[in-house]
Amino acid sequence: MALPKKHYHSIAHETALAPQEEMLHVGKNMQRLTIGIPKETSFQERRVALAPESVALLVSRGHEVIIESGAGNESNFLDHDYSESGATIVYDRKQVFQANTIMKVAPPSLEEIELMPGKQTLISALNLPVQSKECFVQLAAKKITAIAWDYIQDKKGIYPIVRAMAEIAGNTSIMLAAEYLSHHTGGRGLMLGGITGVRPTEVVIIGAGTVGENAARAALGLGASVKLFDNSIYKLKRIQNDLGVHLWTSTIQPSELSRALKYADVVIGAIRAKKGRTPVVVSEEIVQEMKEGSVIVDVSIDRGGCFETSEVTNHENPTFRKHGVIHYCVPNIAARVSRTASYALSNIFAPVILDLGDEGGIVNLIRNQKGFRNGVYLYHGTLTNEDIAMTFDLSWKPLELLIEAI
Repeated sequence: MALPKKHYHSIAHETALAPQEEMLHVGKNMQRLTIGIPKETSFQERRVALAPESVALLVSRGHEVIIESGAGNESNFLDHDYSESGATIVYDRKQVFQANTIMKVAPPSLEEIELMPGKQTLISALNLPVQSKECFVQLAAKKITAIAWDYIQDKKGIYPIVRAMAEIAGNTSIMLAAEYLSHHTGGRGLMLGGITGVRPTEVVIIGAGTVGENAARAALGLGASVKLFDNSIYKLKRIQNDLGVHLWTSTIQPSELSRALKYADVVIGAIRAKKGRTPVVVSEEIVQEMKEGSVIVDVSIDRGGCFETSEVTNHENPTFRKHGVIHYCVPNIAARVSRTASYALSNIFAPVILDLGDEGGIVNLIRNQKGFRNGVYLYHGTLTNEDIAMTFDLSWKPLELLIEAI
Protein backbone atom coordinates (compact mmCIF):
# COMPACT_ATOMS: atom_id res chain seq x y z
CA MET A 1 0.00 0.00 0.00
CA ALA A 2 1.42 3.41 -0.98
CA LEU A 3 2.31 5.77 1.86
CA PRO A 4 0.89 9.30 1.91
CA LYS A 5 3.11 11.95 0.30
CA LYS A 6 3.51 13.81 3.59
CA HIS A 7 4.96 10.62 5.12
CA TYR A 8 7.72 10.57 2.49
CA HIS A 9 8.54 14.20 3.32
CA SER A 10 8.80 13.23 7.01
CA ILE A 11 11.22 10.37 6.25
CA ALA A 12 13.37 12.63 4.05
CA HIS A 13 13.49 15.29 6.78
CA GLU A 14 14.58 12.76 9.42
CA THR A 15 17.24 11.37 7.10
CA ALA A 16 18.65 14.85 6.51
CA LEU A 17 18.94 15.42 10.27
CA ALA A 18 20.71 12.10 10.90
CA PRO A 19 24.53 12.16 11.35
CA GLN A 20 26.23 11.91 7.99
CA GLU A 21 29.69 10.64 7.07
CA GLU A 22 32.07 13.57 6.77
CA MET A 23 32.99 14.41 3.21
CA LEU A 24 36.43 15.98 3.11
CA HIS A 25 37.09 18.55 0.42
CA VAL A 26 39.58 17.35 -2.15
CA GLY A 27 40.91 19.96 -4.55
CA LYS A 28 41.17 19.10 -8.21
CA ASN A 29 44.97 19.49 -8.10
CA MET A 30 45.48 17.60 -4.86
CA GLN A 31 48.15 14.93 -4.86
CA ARG A 32 47.80 11.98 -2.50
CA LEU A 33 51.13 11.39 -0.83
CA THR A 34 52.81 8.34 0.60
CA ILE A 35 54.85 9.51 3.59
CA GLY A 36 57.61 7.35 5.03
CA ILE A 37 58.88 7.91 8.58
CA PRO A 38 61.92 5.77 9.45
CA LYS A 39 63.33 5.13 12.89
CA GLU A 40 66.11 7.62 13.59
CA THR A 41 69.55 6.02 13.77
CA SER A 42 71.71 9.11 14.41
CA PHE A 43 73.55 9.05 17.72
CA GLN A 44 71.15 9.89 20.56
CA GLU A 45 68.49 11.33 18.24
CA ARG A 46 65.26 10.53 20.10
CA ARG A 47 62.74 12.70 18.25
CA VAL A 48 60.29 11.56 15.58
CA ALA A 49 58.99 13.70 12.70
CA LEU A 50 55.25 13.19 13.23
CA ALA A 51 53.18 12.56 16.35
CA PRO A 52 50.16 10.19 16.12
CA GLU A 53 47.67 13.08 16.13
CA SER A 54 49.30 14.60 13.03
CA VAL A 55 49.34 11.21 11.35
CA ALA A 56 45.58 10.93 11.91
CA LEU A 57 45.11 14.36 10.32
CA LEU A 58 47.11 13.42 7.23
CA VAL A 59 45.35 10.08 6.84
CA SER A 60 41.95 11.79 7.11
CA ARG A 61 42.98 13.94 4.14
CA GLY A 62 43.66 10.88 2.01
CA HIS A 63 47.43 10.53 2.46
CA GLU A 64 49.16 7.27 3.37
CA VAL A 65 51.66 7.20 6.24
CA ILE A 66 54.16 4.36 6.57
CA ILE A 67 56.12 4.18 9.82
CA GLU A 68 58.95 1.87 10.75
CA SER A 69 58.19 -0.13 13.87
CA GLY A 70 59.66 1.54 16.94
CA ALA A 71 60.16 4.93 15.27
CA GLY A 72 58.35 6.71 18.09
CA ASN A 73 59.56 4.64 21.04
CA GLU A 74 62.16 7.17 22.22
CA SER A 75 59.41 9.81 22.39
CA ASN A 76 57.01 7.41 24.14
CA PHE A 77 54.79 6.98 21.07
CA LEU A 78 54.01 3.30 20.60
CA ASP A 79 53.35 1.45 17.35
CA HIS A 80 49.79 0.98 18.62
CA ASP A 81 49.34 4.76 18.85
CA TYR A 82 50.31 5.12 15.21
CA SER A 83 48.26 2.20 13.93
CA GLU A 84 45.20 3.57 15.73
CA SER A 85 45.83 6.87 13.94
CA GLY A 86 45.70 5.12 10.56
CA ALA A 87 49.41 4.60 9.85
CA THR A 88 50.82 1.42 8.35
CA ILE A 89 53.49 -0.11 10.61
CA VAL A 90 56.28 -1.93 8.77
CA TYR A 91 59.17 -3.99 10.09
CA ASP A 92 61.29 -3.97 6.96
CA ARG A 93 63.24 -0.70 7.00
CA LYS A 94 63.51 -0.70 3.21
CA GLN A 95 59.73 -0.39 2.84
CA VAL A 96 59.69 3.01 4.55
CA PHE A 97 62.19 4.42 2.06
CA GLN A 98 60.02 3.43 -0.92
CA ALA A 99 57.56 6.24 -0.08
CA ASN A 100 57.44 9.24 -2.42
CA THR A 101 57.97 11.60 0.56
CA ILE A 102 60.49 10.75 3.29
CA MET A 103 60.34 12.65 6.59
CA LYS A 104 63.26 12.54 9.02
CA VAL A 105 64.52 14.61 11.91
CA ALA A 106 68.26 14.04 11.40
CA PRO A 107 70.04 14.18 8.02
CA PRO A 108 70.03 10.88 6.10
CA SER A 109 72.98 8.54 6.40
CA LEU A 110 74.65 6.94 3.38
CA GLU A 111 72.98 3.65 4.30
CA GLU A 112 69.56 5.31 4.29
CA ILE A 113 70.19 7.03 0.96
CA GLU A 114 71.13 3.63 -0.46
CA LEU A 115 67.63 2.35 0.44
CA MET A 116 65.91 5.10 -1.55
CA PRO A 117 64.93 4.15 -5.14
CA GLY A 118 65.18 7.78 -6.29
CA LYS A 119 63.10 10.67 -7.65
CA GLN A 120 61.56 11.28 -4.21
CA THR A 121 61.12 14.19 -1.83
CA LEU A 122 63.22 14.22 1.36
CA ILE A 123 62.46 16.53 4.28
CA SER A 124 65.06 16.46 7.06
CA ALA A 125 67.57 18.66 8.86
CA LEU A 126 70.55 19.86 6.84
CA ASN A 127 72.90 20.30 9.82
CA LEU A 128 75.78 21.20 7.52
CA PRO A 129 78.62 20.92 10.09
CA VAL A 130 78.11 17.14 10.39
CA GLN A 131 77.40 16.39 6.74
CA SER A 132 79.69 14.64 4.28
CA LYS A 133 80.23 15.39 0.61
CA GLU A 134 79.31 11.83 -0.31
CA CYS A 135 75.77 12.27 1.04
CA PHE A 136 75.08 15.15 -1.35
CA VAL A 137 76.66 13.26 -4.24
CA GLN A 138 74.47 10.20 -3.60
CA LEU A 139 71.29 12.24 -3.17
CA ALA A 140 72.02 14.01 -6.45
CA ALA A 141 72.66 10.72 -8.24
CA LYS A 142 69.20 9.51 -7.18
CA LYS A 143 67.50 12.71 -8.43
CA ILE A 144 66.20 13.53 -4.94
CA THR A 145 64.47 16.83 -4.16
CA ALA A 146 65.73 17.62 -0.66
CA ILE A 147 64.35 20.23 1.75
CA ALA A 148 66.12 21.28 4.95
CA TRP A 149 63.53 21.90 7.66
CA ASP A 150 66.00 24.12 9.50
CA TYR A 151 65.95 26.51 6.51
CA ILE A 152 62.17 26.66 5.91
CA GLN A 153 60.73 30.13 6.60
CA ASP A 154 57.20 31.30 7.36
CA LYS A 155 55.48 34.30 5.76
CA LYS A 156 57.32 36.70 8.09
CA GLY A 157 60.75 35.31 7.26
CA ILE A 158 61.06 33.48 10.58
CA TYR A 159 62.44 29.92 10.76
CA PRO A 160 59.54 28.31 12.67
CA ILE A 161 61.12 24.92 13.39
CA VAL A 162 64.46 26.40 14.44
CA ARG A 163 62.56 28.82 16.65
CA ALA A 164 60.55 26.01 18.27
CA MET A 165 63.71 24.01 19.01
CA ALA A 166 65.37 27.18 20.33
CA GLU A 167 62.47 27.76 22.73
CA ILE A 168 62.94 24.24 24.05
CA ALA A 169 66.71 24.66 24.32
CA GLY A 170 66.37 27.97 26.18
CA ASN A 171 63.95 26.63 28.77
CA THR A 172 65.79 23.33 29.15
CA SER A 173 69.17 25.03 29.59
CA ILE A 174 67.95 26.61 32.83
CA MET A 175 66.55 23.30 34.10
CA LEU A 176 69.92 21.68 33.36
CA ALA A 177 71.78 24.47 35.13
CA ALA A 178 69.54 24.04 38.17
CA GLU A 179 70.35 20.34 38.24
CA TYR A 180 74.11 20.78 37.97
CA LEU A 181 74.23 23.54 40.57
CA SER A 182 73.01 21.09 43.19
CA HIS A 183 75.49 19.38 45.50
CA HIS A 184 74.81 15.78 44.39
CA THR A 185 76.11 16.55 40.87
CA GLY A 186 79.21 18.28 42.17
CA GLY A 187 77.83 21.80 42.00
CA ARG A 188 77.92 24.54 44.59
CA GLY A 189 74.85 23.22 46.40
CA LEU A 190 72.68 26.11 45.25
CA MET A 191 69.03 26.30 44.35
CA LEU A 192 68.65 28.16 41.09
CA GLY A 193 66.59 31.20 41.96
CA GLY A 194 66.35 32.27 45.53
CA ILE A 195 64.23 32.44 48.65
CA THR A 196 63.45 35.18 51.13
CA GLY A 197 66.56 36.38 52.93
CA VAL A 198 69.01 34.51 50.64
CA ARG A 199 70.88 36.12 47.77
CA PRO A 200 69.48 34.92 44.40
CA THR A 201 71.72 33.02 42.04
CA GLU A 202 73.42 35.04 39.32
CA VAL A 203 72.62 33.94 35.75
CA VAL A 204 74.49 35.43 32.79
CA ILE A 205 73.06 34.84 29.32
CA ILE A 206 75.16 35.58 26.24
CA GLY A 207 72.92 36.06 23.22
CA ALA A 208 69.49 37.71 23.02
CA GLY A 209 67.87 35.50 20.40
CA THR A 210 65.09 32.97 20.97
CA VAL A 211 67.29 30.74 23.16
CA GLY A 212 68.41 33.68 25.28
CA GLU A 213 64.90 35.05 25.64
CA ASN A 214 63.45 31.75 26.83
CA ALA A 215 66.40 31.11 29.14
CA ALA A 216 65.90 34.57 30.66
CA ARG A 217 62.16 33.96 31.06
CA ALA A 218 62.76 30.63 32.83
CA ALA A 219 65.51 32.01 35.09
CA LEU A 220 63.44 35.03 36.10
CA GLY A 221 60.49 32.75 36.80
CA LEU A 222 62.62 30.87 39.32
CA GLY A 223 63.72 34.10 40.98
CA ALA A 224 67.27 34.34 39.66
CA SER A 225 69.12 37.58 38.96
CA VAL A 226 69.69 37.77 35.20
CA LYS A 227 72.27 39.66 33.15
CA LEU A 228 71.88 39.60 29.37
CA PHE A 229 74.60 40.32 26.79
CA ASP A 230 74.21 40.85 23.05
CA ASN A 231 75.69 43.17 20.44
CA SER A 232 72.24 44.01 19.08
CA ILE A 233 70.59 46.85 21.03
CA TYR A 234 67.38 46.08 19.17
CA LYS A 235 67.32 42.50 20.50
CA LEU A 236 68.05 43.65 24.04
CA LYS A 237 65.19 46.17 23.90
CA ARG A 238 62.85 43.62 22.37
CA ILE A 239 63.44 41.14 25.19
CA GLN A 240 62.95 43.91 27.77
CA ASN A 241 59.57 44.70 26.19
CA ASP A 242 58.53 41.05 25.70
CA LEU A 243 59.38 40.04 29.27
CA GLY A 244 57.97 43.20 30.81
CA VAL A 245 60.91 43.26 33.24
CA HIS A 246 63.79 45.71 33.45
CA LEU A 247 66.79 43.44 32.90
CA TRP A 248 70.46 44.23 33.38
CA THR A 249 71.70 44.34 29.78
CA SER A 250 74.96 45.12 28.00
CA THR A 251 76.68 44.82 24.68
CA ILE A 252 79.43 42.18 24.58
CA GLN A 253 82.35 44.20 25.90
CA PRO A 254 85.21 41.95 27.13
CA SER A 255 85.80 43.87 30.36
CA GLU A 256 82.10 44.02 31.27
CA LEU A 257 81.51 40.39 30.33
CA SER A 258 84.56 39.26 32.31
CA ARG A 259 83.32 41.11 35.40
CA ALA A 260 79.84 39.56 35.13
CA LEU A 261 81.18 36.01 34.66
CA LYS A 262 83.48 36.34 37.67
CA TYR A 263 80.43 36.51 39.95
CA ALA A 264 78.07 34.28 37.92
CA ASP A 265 76.70 30.99 39.20
CA VAL A 266 75.32 30.01 35.77
CA VAL A 267 76.33 31.09 32.26
CA ILE A 268 74.23 30.24 29.20
CA GLY A 269 75.94 30.50 25.79
CA ALA A 270 73.19 31.30 23.30
CA ILE A 271 74.91 32.99 20.37
CA ARG A 272 73.91 31.91 16.87
CA ALA A 273 76.04 32.99 13.93
CA LYS A 274 74.27 33.77 10.67
CA LYS A 275 76.84 31.72 8.78
CA GLY A 276 79.69 29.46 9.74
CA ARG A 277 81.12 28.89 13.18
CA THR A 278 79.84 30.58 16.31
CA PRO A 279 82.35 33.24 17.46
CA VAL A 280 84.24 32.52 20.69
CA VAL A 281 83.41 35.39 23.05
CA VAL A 282 84.60 33.85 26.36
CA SER A 283 88.30 33.05 26.58
CA GLU A 284 89.86 30.35 28.72
CA GLU A 285 91.36 33.04 30.94
CA ILE A 286 87.88 34.36 31.78
CA VAL A 287 86.64 30.83 32.56
CA GLN A 288 89.59 30.39 34.95
CA GLU A 289 88.33 33.36 36.95
CA MET A 290 84.82 31.92 37.39
CA LYS A 291 83.59 30.43 40.68
CA GLU A 292 84.45 26.85 41.59
CA GLY A 293 81.40 24.68 40.86
CA SER A 294 79.66 27.26 38.66
CA VAL A 295 77.90 25.96 35.53
CA ILE A 296 78.30 26.70 31.81
CA VAL A 297 75.61 25.49 29.40
CA ASP A 298 76.89 26.11 25.87
CA VAL A 299 73.79 25.90 23.67
CA SER A 300 75.90 27.20 20.76
CA ILE A 301 78.05 24.05 20.75
CA ASP A 302 76.27 22.68 17.66
CA ARG A 303 78.16 25.36 15.72
CA GLY A 304 81.44 25.23 17.60
CA GLY A 305 80.50 26.89 20.89
CA CYS A 306 81.07 30.40 22.23
CA PHE A 307 83.42 29.38 25.09
CA GLU A 308 87.07 28.60 24.37
CA THR A 309 86.90 25.73 26.87
CA SER A 310 83.85 24.03 25.31
CA GLU A 311 84.12 20.47 23.99
CA VAL A 312 81.27 18.47 22.47
CA THR A 313 79.63 16.02 24.92
CA ASN A 314 76.61 13.71 24.65
CA HIS A 315 73.51 12.74 26.62
CA GLU A 316 75.27 9.76 28.20
CA ASN A 317 78.22 11.83 29.44
CA PRO A 318 76.91 15.39 29.22
CA THR A 319 79.37 17.30 31.41
CA PHE A 320 83.04 17.76 32.17
CA ARG A 321 84.99 20.03 34.53
CA LYS A 322 87.61 22.49 33.41
CA HIS A 323 89.23 24.99 35.78
CA GLY A 324 86.67 23.89 38.37
CA VAL A 325 83.72 24.94 36.17
CA ILE A 326 81.07 22.41 35.12
CA HIS A 327 80.55 22.47 31.32
CA TYR A 328 77.40 21.08 29.66
CA CYS A 329 78.04 20.93 25.90
CA VAL A 330 75.48 18.57 24.32
CA PRO A 331 74.62 19.75 20.77
CA ASN A 332 71.09 18.33 20.64
CA ILE A 333 69.44 19.59 23.83
CA ALA A 334 65.92 19.22 22.39
CA ALA A 335 66.36 15.43 22.15
CA ARG A 336 66.56 15.35 25.95
CA VAL A 337 62.84 16.20 26.01
CA SER A 338 62.04 14.24 22.87
CA ARG A 339 58.27 13.95 23.30
CA THR A 340 57.80 17.71 23.67
CA ALA A 341 60.22 18.32 20.80
CA SER A 342 58.44 15.79 18.58
CA TYR A 343 55.10 17.51 19.15
CA ALA A 344 56.73 20.85 18.29
CA LEU A 345 58.16 19.41 15.06
CA SER A 346 54.91 17.67 14.19
CA ASN A 347 52.83 20.83 14.65
CA ILE A 348 54.88 22.49 11.91
CA PHE A 349 55.52 19.49 9.64
CA ALA A 350 51.87 18.46 9.32
CA PRO A 351 50.67 21.74 7.71
CA VAL A 352 53.69 21.62 5.37
CA ILE A 353 52.71 18.12 4.20
CA LEU A 354 49.09 19.17 3.79
CA ASP A 355 50.21 22.11 1.65
CA LEU A 356 52.43 19.76 -0.36
CA GLY A 357 49.41 17.60 -1.19
CA ASP A 358 46.97 20.47 -1.73
CA GLU A 359 49.34 22.29 -4.09
CA GLY A 360 49.53 19.21 -6.29
CA GLY A 361 53.11 18.23 -5.57
CA ILE A 362 56.55 19.50 -4.74
CA VAL A 363 57.04 21.61 -7.89
CA ASN A 364 53.94 23.74 -7.27
CA LEU A 365 54.71 24.17 -3.57
CA ILE A 366 58.23 25.37 -4.34
CA ARG A 367 56.85 27.78 -6.93
CA ASN A 368 54.06 29.18 -4.75
CA GLN A 369 55.62 29.38 -1.28
CA LYS A 370 58.77 31.46 -0.94
CA GLY A 371 59.42 30.35 2.63
CA PHE A 372 59.32 26.67 1.70
CA ARG A 373 61.49 27.37 -1.35
CA ASN A 374 64.16 28.73 0.98
CA GLY A 375 64.64 25.24 2.41
CA VAL A 376 65.34 23.51 -0.90
CA TYR A 377 68.97 22.50 -1.37
CA LEU A 378 68.55 19.78 -4.02
CA TYR A 379 66.02 20.00 -6.82
CA HIS A 380 65.55 16.78 -8.80
CA GLY A 381 69.17 15.97 -8.10
CA THR A 382 70.64 19.40 -8.87
CA LEU A 383 72.35 21.20 -5.99
CA THR A 384 70.79 24.64 -5.45
CA ASN A 385 72.53 25.80 -2.26
CA GLU A 386 75.64 27.93 -2.74
CA ASP A 387 76.93 27.39 0.83
CA ILE A 388 76.97 23.62 0.35
CA ALA A 389 78.62 24.00 -3.04
CA MET A 390 81.37 26.21 -1.61
CA THR A 391 81.92 23.95 1.42
CA PHE A 392 82.31 20.72 -0.58
CA ASP A 393 83.52 22.09 -3.93
CA LEU A 394 80.40 20.98 -5.83
CA SER A 395 78.67 22.56 -8.80
CA TRP A 396 75.29 24.22 -8.28
CA LYS A 397 72.55 26.14 -10.06
CA PRO A 398 70.14 28.77 -8.72
CA LEU A 399 66.74 27.23 -7.92
CA GLU A 400 64.87 30.06 -9.64
CA LEU A 401 66.46 29.17 -13.01
CA LEU A 402 65.53 25.50 -12.64
CA ILE A 403 61.91 26.34 -11.81
CA GLU A 404 61.60 28.70 -14.79
CA ALA A 405 62.91 25.99 -17.09
CA ILE A 406 59.96 23.69 -16.26
